[in-house]
Amino acid sequence: MGRVALVTGGTRGIGEAICLALKDAGYEVAANYGGNEETAAKFTEATGIPSYKWDVGDFEACQGGVAQVEEDVGPVEVLVNNAGVTRDGTMHKMSFEDWDTVIRTNLTSCFNVSRCVVEGMRSRGFGRIVNVGSVNGQAGQYGQVNYASSKSGIHGFTKALAQEGAAKGITVNAVAPGYIGTDMVRAVPEKVLEKIISRIPVGRLGEAHEIARTVLFLVADDAGFITGSTLSINGGQHMY
Repeated sequence: MGRVALVTGGTRGIGEAICLALKDAGYEVAANYGGNEETAAKFTEATGIPSYKWDVGDFEACQGGVAQVEEDVGPVEVLVNNAGVTRDGTMHKMSFEDWDTVIRTNLTSCFNVSRCVVEGMRSRGFGRIVNVGSVNGQAGQYGQVNYASSKSGIHGFTKALAQEGAAKGITVNAVAPGYIGTDMVRAVPEKVLEKIISRIPVGRLGEAHEIARTVLFLVADDAGFITGSTLSINGGQHMY
C-alpha cells in the first residue's frame, strides 16, 4: 500500500485534480468536503476515492473527521490543505460574517487539520504538508481583503511550521496558484475573464492538473530537502 494522503476540499476543482494525481501515483487517498453531497458522491463513484464530510473550520469536527479517515484508510502521512471559499466585497461593505467565514475555512482550517495529524507525523519521523495559497495572497486583490488575508496567512503559516517540522522529517510547503480554469473561474463574465487573461503573460488560464503536478512533486519521499517554500504557479502574472 502507498502512503495515506488526505486532501481537504478534495472532491472538485483543484482538490479533485490533486486527489486523482495522488491516486495515480500510488497513494491511498481520502478526500474531505464541506457541503455538496451530490458532487462528493459522484466523485467517489467515479474515482473510488472515499470522501468525508466535515467543516474544516471546526476543530472538533476535524478531530472526528481525521480519526475516521485514519480508522478507515490509515495514518495520514500526506496532508494537502486545499479547502477554500470566497466571499468577495470591498472592505466598507464587507460583513463580519463574510470575513469570518473565509478566515475560518481558508486559514484556520490549516491549523485545525494540521494539528490533528502532526503528532502522528512527528512520532513516525515522516510527513508532507502542502498548503494551497494564492497569487492574491501574494499580490493582494481589490475586493478580497478577507481572501487575500487568509491566503497570505497561509504563506506565513507554512514557513513557521516548516521550521518546527524539519528535524522530525516533516516538510511543509505551499503552492500559490494564479487563475485556474475551474468551474468557478470560468463562470466569470466573458469580458471580465478576458481582462484577467490579458494580465497573464503566458496568455491563458492555468489547469488544475498543473497545480496537482506541483503538489505531487512536493509530497514525494525524495523531496525531503524542500521545506518552507512557496511555489508560484500563475503563468508569470506575479513574480517576486
